[in-house]
Amino acid sequence: MITAIREVRRAKGLTLADVAERCVPPTTAQTIGRLETGTRTVSVGWLNRIAKALDVDAGDLVKMPRRADLPVAAILGSDGATAPRHPIVVTPPLPSEGAISILVDSSVGEYRAGDEIWCDRYAPERFAQALNRDVLLPRPAGRFIFGRLIGREGNRLQILPLGSGAKQQIIEDPAWMGVAMKLVRGL
Repeated sequence: MITAIREVRRAKGLTLADVAERCVPPTTAQTIGRLETGTRTVSVGWLNRIAKALDVDAGDLVKMPRRADLPVAAILGSDGATAPRHPIVVTPPLPSEGAISILVDSSVGEYRAGDEIWCDRYAPERFAQALNRDVLLPRPAGRFIFGRLIGREGNRLQILPLGSGAKQQIIEDPAWMGVAMKLVRGL
């Protein structure tokens, strides 16, 4: 969550210590600083507590990401492009919480150089949900493997790397998995 705590605090001429003392119950200036900078997660409880200390509405402390809806000019189908019957908009995507990405440097499989692959991070208990999906898995020494998850036997994952002639690889007990969810491609 992006907050405006610092901006509001400064606009009111208050120090971190001032806000910390005004909180009920009082807290430390260090905690307020961490909440301002995002090094500590701002919960709804903290947001309400700080808003009360600053004498503002909690909504005044939240910054919404700037996204503009895009008007749909045409719908492309098997008969070609046609105008929509009524106004339609699409909203550009935002990454999900904890998402990671992969930048494609050289074309491989169905991915082209310049593509961005957005991945959701899965914990081991969700690995089975990623069967037949493209996944990124961490390996020792800061390396990774990216390919199709084709099977799972206990804690062993069977990955088919992209590209022709690639041989199946077995990965045991990865800590997490990035599951490809969106492809961002410039034309």
